[in-house]
Amino acid sequence: MNSTTLVIDAQHLTKRFGKQNGVSNLELQVIQGETFGFIGPNGAGKTTTIRMVLGQIRPTSGEVKIFGEDAMGQAAHIHRRIGFLSGDMEMDTGLTGEQYLEYITHLRGGQGAQNRMSLAKRLQCDLSKPMGQLSRGNRQKVGLIAAVMHAPDLLILDEPSSGFDPLIQVEFAKIIEEHKARGGTALISSHVLSEVQHLCDRVGLIRQGKMIKVESMARIAKDLFKTVVVQAAHAAVALDELQNLKGVRGFKGDGRQAHFEYGGSSNVLLKALAKHEIEDITIQDADLETMFMHYYEGK
Repeated sequence: MNSTTLVIDAQHLTKRFGKQNGVSNLELQVIQGETFGFIGPNGAGKTTTIRMVLGQIRPTSGEVKIFGEDAMGQAAHIHRRIGFLSGDMEMDTGLTGEQYLEYITHLRGGQGAQNRMSLAKRLQCDLSKPMGQLSRGNRQKVGLIAAVMHAPDLLILDEPSSGFDPLIQVEFAKIIEEHKARGGTALISSHVLSEVQHLCDRVGLIRQGKMIKVESMARIAKDLFKTVVVQAAHAAVALDELQNLKGVRGFKGDGRQAHFEYGGSSNVLLKALAKHEIEDITIQDADLETMFMHYYEGK
């Protein structure tokens, strides 16, 4: 991986809290122009990692570079090019959404002023209400507008769509796709695995402070077992022999119907099915949740 293409380059990151490791020897590389999904359960170390990447807390050991610069030493300069949304935003509850965004715009020297109202309309966000009167989802909308309105080079979003209804999640996905189309880079930490699957080019799984897997979504889709459901035309069809195919696991059959997971060659499966009189077949690609459960339960 060419270092000149790295927007985020975290090496051997460790953060200890007393005798406990929050993050242990973690490496994270995010390539320019990609959307990187960062997933794991609560307490796995996602937010701690993000805070070190942003230079908000100092690692016990290891280093982080953003745009090739030291994340701690050059934080003020780097942050001009970043849009950040915290998973647990703290805002002045007396300010309206509009006042909060005006304040953020002022801090950035006027950047983003022309975009905030159009973003508010897209996200169905009422900026006239005080922040203290808004639901968590609506506060997240204001925070997202603040993060993206100045068209930053890098977005770092921690649980960005928490509290969004399905229609707003669709609009959020469009905003991320537009950011990427402009050449922007994004690091998204999320519990919504379907969202990560559709938005991200690569994903990293963190468990107990350690990065246990980094893989492209294309490779994940190729490697994971597919779910296959076969319905025979009549009970006399011997579907049970399908369980002998290489790559079949979890086979369940009742004579006329077979349900199993398959990780072998598609050609081999289709040739085996062609020997039988089949009424219906469904082959469903595995999703990110399947991989997540594999690494968190199986390992």
